[in-house]
Amino acid sequence: MERVSSQICKTGDIGIYDNLFGGKMLAWLDEAGGTFAASVCCTPNMITLKMDEVVFKSPVKVNNHIRIYGAVKHMGTSSLTIRLEARRFDFSSHSEEMVCSTTMTFVRIDESGKAIPINQDIRKQYTHLQQ
Repeated sequence: MERVSSQICKTGDIGIYDNLFGGKMLAWLDEAGGTFAASVCCTPNMITLKMDEVVFKSPVKVNNHIRIYGAVKHMGTSSLTIRLEARRFDFSSHSEEMVCSTTMTFVRIDESGKAIPINQDIRKQYTHLQQ
């Protein structure tokens, strides 16, 4: 997996029990996933189709540094499915702990919002992947 985003949990990101608000993490995942999908497909015209189940495995507190990693799982004609992991990074030990993970699907669209094929040369690079 490659690192696609980094975030710092700020006071305004906190919900109840002094933990990161779950919706904030979902927004971070969506933004990181969309950016990664656009980068892989060489187009800014990628939209979120689906986010699979997200299980929060450990809390995030104020000042925690979060790194989001992504990997291509499947490439379709007009869609891209990626695996995302959010990990808390500890600066003192340089270790990471899984916070949550999910699978997301993005679709390439035209100016009117209709699905269009991802460039064939890009798709060929991922023909070996199974869904």
